[in-house]
Amino acid sequence: MSEDDAVEIEFEDEDATPSTSDADDADDAVDGDPTVGVDGRDAAARGESGSPDASGEFGLAERIAELDARGVDDLADEAADLEARLAEREARIETLEAELEDREDEIDDLRERLKRKQADFQNYKQRAKRQQEQIKERAAEDLIERIVPVRDNLVRALEQEEGADLRPGVESTLEEFDRVLEEENVEAIEPDPGSDVDPVRHQVMLRVGSDEPEGTIAEVYQPGYEIGDSVIREAQVTVSDGSGDEE
Repeated sequence: MSEDDAVEIEFEDEDATPSTSDADDADDAVDGDPTVGVDGRDAAARGESGSPDASGEFGLAERIAELDARGVDDLADEAADLEARLAEREARIETLEAELEDREDEIDDLRERLKRKQADFQNYKQRAKRQQEQIKERAAEDLIERIVPVRDNLVRALEQEEGADLRPGVESTLEEFDRVLEEENVEAIEPDPGSDVDPVRHQVMLRVGSDEPEGTIAEVYQPGYEIGDSVIREAQVTVSDGSGDEE
């Protein structure tokens, strides 16, 4: 290689190697321009694709907030409606409970009235039964009061006409009367001599001399009659004065 060729190569190398000042200028350019370098490339890329619209983002957020507010208002209205319906139902329940309590009180009152009516009806039945029994007993008493004198007369006739032809007929009549009296539950009051005087069932006619103890029944003058505990006619009796005991 000649000296001339070497000089040319050196000059070419100097032209190919960038100077320090040029590199510094390039760095300054990169630092000053945000579209240069890595960050610069990103910015350029964003510039090519178009920057976002700030007003569009604000409108979307406002729309979302409006929808949220509308949803909250709807929920609030629905909640208020439910509360009103609940209050209405609760008021209705209170009304029904009050009506139920009134009905229960009315039912209790009706039950008490029914019990009283049933008790009154039972008392009425018992009174009516007693009245019927009393009427029946009174009717029997009236019948007996009419019959017993006839019987007494028949007894006297038998005593006076002993052995006469009419005796069989009188005896038959007397037996018939006794049967009727027995069917009516009539019992004769005929105390035995010497028994004590019963002031309810016996009527003392007079005091007579008798062998019976003093103050006791000497003789039955006329028998009495009774139905159960009811005395139809007292037995007429004489009472011993005790004079027979002295003898």
